[in-house]
Amino acid sequence: MTIGVLTLEAVIYNAGSLKEKRSVTKSVADKVKRKFNVSFSEIAYQNVWQRVKWVAVTVSGDRRTAERELQSLLDFIDGFPALDVSLTEWEWL
Repeated sequence: MTIGVLTLEAVIYNAGSLKEKRSVTKSVADKVKRKFNVSFSEIAYQNVWQRVKWVAVTVSGDRRTAERELQSLLDFIDGFPALDVSLTEWEWL
């Protein structure tokens, strides 16, 4: 069994308020949760307008499957023009 953890930070340049930021982050999080077999949550910068830090966790029978799922999620998030992913960290348990 493999547990894959992907932590990522992103910048939301066009957010001028927490309300605008949350509109973007909630939309992304809802889509990720529907599309991917991961647990996904915002873990930092909740009160910062233009910055978000998320963690995604998946459990799989082998590392390759877990890595493929998390890489697909990262590619999906990169497709949002409102977000600029600035940092990613991978961890395997």
